Amino acid sequence: MSEAVADHTGVAEPAGRPGVAFDFSRDKQVFPVPWGKAMMWIFLLSDTFIFSCFLVSYMKVRIATTDPWPSTAEVFSLTIYGHSIPLVLIAIMTFILITSSGTMAMAVNMGYRKDRKKTFWLMVATAALGASFVGMQAFEWTKLIVDHGVRPWGNPMGAAQFGSTFFMITGFHGMHVSAGVIYLLVIAFRVKNGFYERRGGNYEIVEITGLYWHFVDLVWVFIFAFFYLW
Repeated sequence: MSEAVADHTGVAEPAGRPGVAFDFSRDKQVFPVPWGKAMMWIFLLSDTFIFSCFLVSYMKVRIATTDPWPSTAEVFSLTIYGHSIPLVLIAIMTFILITSSGTMAMAVNMGYRKDRKKTFWLMVATAALGASFVGMQAFEWTKLIVDHGVRPWGNPMGAAQFGSTFFMITGFHGMHVSAGVIYLLVIAFRVKNGFYERRGGNYEIVEITGLYWHFVDLVWVFIFAFFYLW
C-alpha cells in the first residue's frame, strides 16, 4: 500500500505511480529558472551554432584556398604619426567590448540592489561603448572597401574568399552589437522610469540583457582570435 510523502512545500503527495500523476498535474518545476532567462539561453544556444558554423567555414576556406591570404597585420594596420601600427584599431575595439562587459556586470549588480540611478547609467555606459565599437567597425569597413578595394566577391590583395568571410562574420556580429545597443537603451530607460518598480521591483530583465551582451562580447573574442590573429 502506497503512503503519502510530503514534498519540500509540506504538501502530501502519494508515492509510486499515483505520485507521478500527482506531480504532473501540479505542473511542478524542477529548476526555478524564469521563462525570460530560459528563452534567452535557448536563443543564445541557437546563435552559438550559427557563429560556430561561420567560424568553421572560415577555417575550411582559409585552409583550402590556393590563393595567398592577405596578412591581417598589414591589412588592418593604421598609420599614426608616420608609423604603421598593426591591429591597433582591432585592439582598441576588443578593449572597448571587454570594458563594456564590466559595466554590464556592474549594472546587473546594481539592478539586484534596486539602485535605479546607477543601473541606468551603467547600462547607458555599456550601450555607449557598444555604439563606439560599431562606429569603429564602420570605419574599418570603409577603410577596407575604399582604400584596399575589398569586396564580398573579390579581393585585389589575394584570395577572393577573404572579403566574403570577413564581411559575413564581422557584419553578422556587428548586427548583434547594434541590436544589443538598442536593447540596452530600451531596458535602461524603463529602469529609469520606474517601469519595473511598478511591476513588483523585479530586475531580472537586467540580468537577461546582460546574458545577451556577455555572449556578444565572448563571440568577438573568438572572431578576434580566429580572423585577426591567425
